[in-house]
Amino acid sequence: MEHPIHAINWFEIPVHDFKRAKTFYSTLYAYEMKVMELGPEKMGILPSDPEQGGISGAIVSGKDYRPNADGVKVYLNGDPDLNIILNRVEAAGGKVVQKKTQITPEIRYMAVFEDTEGKIISLHSHA
Repeated sequence: MEHPIHAINWFEIPVHDFKRAKTFYSTLYAYEMKVMELGPEKMGILPSDPEQGGISGAIVSGKDYRPNADGVKVYLNGDPDLNIILNRVEAAGGKVVQKKTQITPEIRYMAVFEDTEGKIISLHSHA
């Protein structure tokens, strides 16, 4: 069996308040989030470039999504330097939980924040 290029194919971050979460993540990435409504569920698509092999995900609200701090641990792409995104967290209404920290010289850097929905999300970058 051939190994996949990326370990993550898609991810969903459950949210309570879709409008608030959309504003938070749009502010972090400095872009206008595309919204899709799939019946009673709403999805806000996070930035990616699938043509370049990028992997995407979405913030999602709906009856089958229950936001809590114990959900799946996700590391969002923080390249080229995760401080760019981390520096927007508090202004967008979130909280920095762990500042930029070197994991190892080979694995590089990570940080952790709490979003406006109480989700603990990690960032990873190469610089």
